[in-house]
Amino acid sequence: MPNLNFAEAFSLSLRSNVVQFRKGWIIAIIAIVLVVAVYLVFNLVRGISYYNRGIVYYVKGQYDQAISEFTKSIEINPKHAKAYFNRGLAYAKKGLYDQAISDYDKALEISPGDTKAYLSRGAIYCDVKGEYDLAILDFTKAIEIKPRYAEAYYNRGVAYKAKGQYDEAISDYSKAIEIKPEYANAYRNRGSLYYKKYMYDQAISDYSKALEINPKDTAAYNNRGMAYYRKGEYDKAWEDVHKAQALGNQVRPGFLNDLREASGREK
Repeated sequence: MPNLNFAEAFSLSLRSNVVQFRKGWIIAIIAIVLVVAVYLVFNLVRGISYYNRGIVYYVKGQYDQAISEFTKSIEINPKHAKAYFNRGLAYAKKGLYDQAISDYDKALEISPGDTKAYLSRGAIYCDVKGEYDLAILDFTKAIEIKPRYAEAYYNRGVAYKAKGQYDEAISDYSKAIEIKPEYANAYRNRGSLYYKKYMYDQAISDYSKALEINPKDTAAYNNRGMAYYRKGEYDKAWEDVHKAQALGNQVRPGFLNDLREASGREK
Protein backbone atom coordinates (compact mmCIF):
# COMPACT_ATOMS: atom_id res chain seq x y z
CA MET A 1 0.00 0.00 0.00
CA PRO A 2 1.60 3.32 -1.03
CA ASN A 3 2.33 5.89 1.69
CA LEU A 4 0.29 9.12 1.67
CA ASN A 5 2.24 12.32 1.50
CA PHE A 6 1.51 15.11 4.01
CA ALA A 7 -0.82 17.09 1.71
CA GLU A 8 -2.97 14.08 0.98
CA ALA A 9 -3.16 13.15 4.65
CA PHE A 10 -4.10 16.69 5.61
CA SER A 11 -6.80 16.79 2.94
CA LEU A 12 -8.31 13.51 4.12
CA SER A 13 -8.23 14.68 7.73
CA LEU A 14 -9.86 17.98 6.78
CA ARG A 15 -12.65 16.25 4.85
CA SER A 16 -13.28 13.92 7.77
CA ASN A 17 -13.49 16.89 10.15
CA VAL A 18 -15.90 18.71 7.84
CA VAL A 19 -18.13 15.64 7.66
CA GLN A 20 -18.09 15.34 11.44
CA PHE A 21 -18.79 19.06 11.81
CA ARG A 22 -21.74 18.86 9.42
CA LYS A 23 -23.15 15.88 11.30
CA GLY A 24 -22.81 17.74 14.58
CA TRP A 25 -24.38 20.86 13.09
CA ILE A 26 -27.37 18.88 11.76
CA ILE A 27 -27.84 17.15 15.11
CA ALA A 28 -27.71 20.51 16.87
CA ILE A 29 -30.35 21.99 14.55
CA ILE A 30 -32.63 18.96 15.07
CA ALA A 31 -32.21 19.29 18.82
CA ILE A 32 -33.07 23.00 18.72
CA VAL A 33 -36.14 22.33 16.55
CA LEU A 34 -37.30 19.62 18.93
CA VAL A 35 -36.83 21.88 21.97
CA VAL A 36 -38.78 24.70 20.28
CA ALA A 37 -41.53 22.29 19.21
CA VAL A 38 -41.84 20.88 22.73
CA TYR A 39 -41.95 24.41 24.15
CA LEU A 40 -44.65 25.49 21.69
CA VAL A 41 -46.76 22.39 22.33
CA PHE A 42 -46.35 22.85 26.08
CA ASN A 43 -47.42 26.48 25.82
CA LEU A 44 -50.36 25.54 23.58
CA VAL A 45 -51.53 22.98 26.12
CA ARG A 46 -51.13 25.53 28.93
CA GLY A 47 -53.15 28.09 26.96
CA ILE A 48 -55.95 25.60 26.31
CA SER A 49 -55.90 24.59 29.97
CA TYR A 50 -56.28 28.22 31.10
CA TYR A 51 -59.09 28.74 28.58
CA ASN A 52 -60.98 25.63 29.69
CA ARG A 53 -60.66 26.63 33.33
CA GLY A 54 -62.01 30.05 32.40
CA ILE A 55 -65.08 28.41 30.85
CA VAL A 56 -65.67 26.39 34.03
CA TYR A 57 -65.38 29.49 36.23
CA TYR A 58 -67.73 31.41 33.93
CA VAL A 59 -70.39 28.68 34.04
CA LYS A 60 -70.11 28.66 37.84
CA GLY A 61 -70.64 32.44 37.93
CA GLN A 62 -67.10 33.11 39.22
CA TYR A 63 -66.43 35.89 36.76
CA ASP A 64 -63.25 37.34 38.31
CA GLN A 65 -61.56 33.95 38.18
CA ALA A 66 -62.84 33.41 34.64
CA ILE A 67 -61.36 36.74 33.53
CA SER A 68 -58.03 35.83 35.12
CA GLU A 69 -57.88 32.47 33.31
CA PHE A 70 -58.92 33.91 29.94
CA THR A 71 -56.27 36.62 30.35
CA LYS A 72 -53.57 33.97 30.93
CA SER A 73 -54.73 32.13 27.84
CA ILE A 74 -54.54 35.35 25.80
CA GLU A 75 -51.01 36.08 27.10
CA ILE A 76 -49.90 32.73 25.72
CA ASN A 77 -51.87 33.03 22.48
CA PRO A 78 -52.72 36.65 21.61
CA LYS A 79 -54.70 35.43 18.58
CA HIS A 80 -57.15 33.34 20.62
CA ALA A 81 -60.41 34.94 19.48
CA LYS A 82 -62.62 32.75 21.68
CA ALA A 83 -60.66 33.73 24.79
CA TYR A 84 -61.29 37.40 24.02
CA PHE A 85 -64.97 36.72 23.34
CA ASN A 86 -65.53 34.76 26.53
CA ARG A 87 -63.58 37.27 28.60
CA GLY A 88 -65.90 39.89 27.12
CA LEU A 89 -68.90 37.87 28.30
CA ALA A 90 -67.42 37.74 31.81
CA TYR A 91 -66.77 41.50 31.81
CA ALA A 92 -70.38 42.08 30.71
CA LYS A 93 -71.65 39.91 33.56
CA LYS A 94 -69.73 42.16 35.96
CA GLY A 95 -71.19 45.29 34.39
CA LEU A 96 -67.82 46.27 32.88
CA TYR A 97 -69.31 47.03 29.51
CA ASP A 98 -66.50 49.09 27.98
CA GLN A 99 -64.02 46.29 28.67
CA ALA A 100 -66.51 43.82 27.21
CA ILE A 101 -66.86 45.87 24.02
CA SER A 102 -63.07 46.11 23.75
CA ASP A 103 -62.78 42.32 23.95
CA TYR A 104 -65.55 41.80 21.40
CA ASP A 105 -63.73 44.25 19.12
CA LYS A 106 -60.54 42.20 19.43
CA ALA A 107 -62.38 38.92 18.88
CA LEU A 108 -63.90 40.32 15.68
CA GLU A 109 -60.55 41.70 14.54
CA ILE A 110 -59.12 38.17 14.76
CA SER A 111 -62.27 36.33 13.64
CA PRO A 112 -64.49 38.64 11.53
CA GLY A 113 -67.12 35.94 11.05
CA ASP A 114 -67.94 35.52 14.74
CA THR A 115 -71.70 36.14 14.77
CA LYS A 116 -71.94 35.71 18.55
CA ALA A 117 -69.47 38.54 19.07
CA TYR A 118 -71.57 40.83 16.85
CA LEU A 119 -74.70 39.80 18.74
CA SER A 120 -73.11 40.35 22.17
CA ARG A 121 -71.60 43.71 21.26
CA GLY A 122 -74.86 44.81 19.68
CA ALA A 123 -76.75 43.83 22.83
CA ILE A 124 -74.57 46.16 24.93
CA TYR A 125 -75.02 48.99 22.44
CA CYS A 126 -78.78 48.44 22.51
CA ASP A 127 -79.60 47.53 26.11
CA VAL A 128 -76.91 49.43 28.01
CA LYS A 129 -75.56 52.27 25.90
CA GLY A 130 -78.74 53.22 24.07
CA GLU A 131 -76.71 53.42 20.85
CA TYR A 132 -79.38 51.82 18.71
CA ASP A 133 -77.88 52.58 15.32
CA LEU A 134 -74.61 50.86 16.29
CA ALA A 135 -76.63 47.95 17.67
CA ILE A 136 -78.57 47.64 14.41
CA LEU A 137 -75.30 47.61 12.44
CA ASP A 138 -73.97 44.74 14.56
CA PHE A 139 -77.18 42.70 14.38
CA THR A 140 -77.37 43.29 10.63
CA LYS A 141 -73.78 42.12 10.20
CA ALA A 142 -74.58 38.94 12.16
CA ILE A 143 -77.59 38.34 9.88
CA GLU A 144 -75.47 38.86 6.76
CA ILE A 145 -73.07 36.16 7.96
CA LYS A 146 -75.80 33.84 9.29
CA PRO A 147 -79.09 34.61 7.51
CA ARG A 148 -81.18 32.31 9.72
CA TYR A 149 -80.00 33.75 13.02
CA ALA A 150 -83.26 34.14 14.96
CA GLU A 151 -81.63 35.89 17.94
CA ALA A 152 -80.07 38.53 15.68
CA TYR A 153 -83.46 39.32 14.10
CA TYR A 154 -85.09 39.43 17.54
CA ASN A 155 -82.47 41.80 18.95
CA ARG A 156 -82.56 44.03 15.89
CA GLY A 157 -86.32 44.15 16.42
CA VAL A 158 -85.70 45.35 19.99
CA ALA A 159 -83.43 48.11 18.68
CA TYR A 160 -85.95 49.17 16.02
CA LYS A 161 -88.69 49.22 18.67
CA ALA A 162 -86.54 51.48 20.87
CA LYS A 163 -86.14 53.84 17.90
CA GLY A 164 -89.92 53.92 17.35
CA GLN A 165 -89.61 52.06 14.03
CA TYR A 166 -92.45 49.67 14.77
CA ASP A 167 -93.00 48.27 11.29
CA GLU A 168 -89.32 47.32 10.99
CA ALA A 169 -89.43 45.79 14.46
CA ILE A 170 -92.56 43.76 13.64
CA SER A 171 -90.87 42.52 10.48
CA ASP A 172 -87.81 41.36 12.44
CA TYR A 173 -89.87 39.69 15.18
CA SER A 174 -91.85 37.90 12.46
CA LYS A 175 -88.62 36.67 10.84
CA ALA A 176 -87.34 35.45 14.21
CA ILE A 177 -90.60 33.53 14.70
CA GLU A 178 -90.41 32.07 11.18
CA ILE A 179 -86.94 30.72 11.96
CA LYS A 180 -87.71 29.72 15.54
CA PRO A 181 -91.46 29.06 15.94
CA GLU A 182 -91.21 28.56 19.73
CA TYR A 183 -89.68 32.00 20.33
CA ALA A 184 -92.03 33.17 23.11
CA ASN A 185 -90.35 36.54 23.66
CA ALA A 186 -90.65 37.38 19.98
CA TYR A 187 -94.39 36.72 20.10
CA ARG A 188 -94.79 38.84 23.23
CA ASN A 189 -92.73 41.73 21.85
CA ARG A 190 -94.54 41.65 18.52
CA GLY A 191 -97.83 41.64 20.44
CA SER A 192 -96.77 44.76 22.34
CA LEU A 193 -96.21 46.55 19.03
CA TYR A 194 -99.57 45.46 17.66
CA TYR A 195 -101.06 46.85 20.86
CA LYS A 196 -99.30 50.18 20.29
CA LYS A 197 -100.73 50.22 16.76
CA TYR A 198 -104.26 49.56 18.18
CA MET A 199 -104.32 46.13 16.51
CA TYR A 200 -105.75 44.43 19.58
CA ASP A 201 -106.82 41.15 18.00
CA GLN A 202 -103.34 40.56 16.60
CA ALA A 203 -101.85 41.56 19.97
CA ILE A 204 -104.07 39.09 21.83
CA SER A 205 -103.16 36.35 19.36
CA ASP A 206 -99.45 36.92 19.92
CA TYR A 207 -99.76 37.11 23.70
CA SER A 208 -101.76 33.89 23.65
CA LYS A 209 -99.07 32.15 21.58
CA ALA A 210 -96.38 33.39 23.95
CA LEU A 211 -98.36 31.95 26.88
CA GLU A 212 -98.89 28.66 25.07
CA ILE A 213 -95.09 28.37 24.85
CA ASN A 214 -94.38 29.82 28.30
CA PRO A 215 -97.39 29.64 30.64
CA LYS A 216 -95.50 31.52 33.36
CA ASP A 217 -94.93 34.68 31.31
CA THR A 218 -96.54 37.20 33.68
CA ALA A 219 -95.91 40.11 31.34
CA ALA A 220 -97.87 38.36 28.58
CA TYR A 221 -100.85 37.83 30.94
CA ASN A 222 -100.70 41.46 32.00
CA ASN A 223 -100.43 42.75 28.45
CA ARG A 224 -103.16 40.49 27.13
CA GLY A 225 -105.41 41.67 29.95
CA MET A 226 -104.85 45.26 28.84
CA ALA A 227 -105.69 44.33 25.25
CA TYR A 228 -108.92 42.66 26.38
CA TYR A 229 -109.70 45.80 28.38
CA ARG A 230 -109.24 47.93 25.26
CA LYS A 231 -111.69 45.64 23.42
CA GLY A 232 -114.24 45.92 26.23
CA GLU A 233 -113.88 42.24 27.16
CA TYR A 234 -113.60 42.95 30.86
CA ASP A 235 -114.18 39.44 32.22
CA LYS A 236 -111.29 38.12 30.14
CA ALA A 237 -109.19 41.08 31.25
CA TRP A 238 -109.87 40.19 34.89
CA GLU A 239 -108.97 36.55 34.25
CA ASP A 240 -105.56 37.62 32.94
CA VAL A 241 -105.06 40.04 35.83
CA HIS A 242 -105.72 37.24 38.31
CA LYS A 243 -103.33 34.88 36.51
CA ALA A 244 -100.61 37.52 36.47
CA GLN A 245 -101.11 38.24 40.16
CA ALA A 246 -101.07 34.52 41.02
CA LEU A 247 -97.64 34.33 39.39
CA GLY A 248 -96.38 37.24 41.48
CA ASN A 249 -96.79 40.06 38.96
CA GLN A 250 -97.62 43.51 40.35
CA VAL A 251 -100.30 44.74 37.98
CA ARG A 252 -100.13 48.48 37.38
CA PRO A 253 -102.51 50.26 39.82
CA GLY A 254 -103.70 52.71 37.18
CA PHE A 255 -104.79 49.87 34.91
CA LEU A 256 -106.59 48.14 37.81
CA ASN A 257 -108.50 51.32 38.62
CA ASP A 258 -109.51 51.76 34.98
CA LEU A 259 -110.61 48.13 34.78
CA ARG A 260 -112.65 48.39 38.00
CA GLU A 261 -114.42 51.51 36.75
CA ALA A 262 -115.13 50.09 33.30
CA SER A 263 -116.25 46.65 34.48
CA GLY A 264 -118.12 47.66 37.61
CA ARG A 265 -116.16 45.00 39.49
CA GLU A 266 -113.66 45.32 42.30
CA LYS A 267 -111.74 42.27 41.27
